[in-house]
Amino acid sequence: MNSREFLFSPPHLAILASIPAVAGALSWWLRRYPRAAPSVRGTLGAMLAANELVWYGWRYSTEGWRFPEGLPLQLCDVLVWAAAAACLTRWQWSFEFAYFAGIPGAGMAALTPDLWSPWPSYPAVYYFLAHGLVLVSVLTLVWSGAARPLPGALKRVFAALNAFAAAVGLFNLAFGSNYMYLCRKPASASALDWMGPWPIYIFTGELAAAALFALLALPFRSRPRKELP
Repeated sequence: MNSREFLFSPPHLAILASIPAVAGALSWWLRRYPRAAPSVRGTLGAMLAANELVWYGWRYSTEGWRFPEGLPLQLCDVLVWAAAAACLTRWQWSFEFAYFAGIPGAGMAALTPDLWSPWPSYPAVYYFLAHGLVLVSVLTLVWSGAARPLPGALKRVFAALNAFAAAVGLFNLAFGSNYMYLCRKPASASALDWMGPWPIYIFTGELAAAALFALLALPFRSRPRKELP
């Protein structure tokens, strides 16, 4: 199945349902057995890193080096390593970036996938493993009480995200690439289809991101709860 055939098909719906289900089950387990938290976080971080490294090896061995394509300059490339670092090291900055940028970014990628090859080929499976593991990791950290954004995180992450997008935009301009879909929309259906033509969708997307960041910050306006080990 290509992207349009796969969209909201039974396999796609099953994948979407499994993400919060797995995160919920892991969070319940960690709240019941807090001593398992380091092992679970380490496993999630290792799975994120291993999945990405295997993908790099497969892609470069089968497709070779095709500059400027194939570089890890998509937002979700950064999110994978941010989520892995958050799980493996509990570095606050990596968690905050993975939380604010990852839930909307990886969530939208999972909801409206831009598959490079038909399902269930390896690239399509990798695509959902990468985005799904980002979401499962971040949600597990939050729902289990292992991590929460600190005051000012929204502004810090929003500024960093815009700085990264500006740098990627300059790279696109110089080399004719389309990382982060800053030059044109994906061929498959996506939320960008509702945000106007280029370059309008960049600015409306910015407003949508700001609104989503604000919503994601709402649950953490109260005092922090006791964290897991």
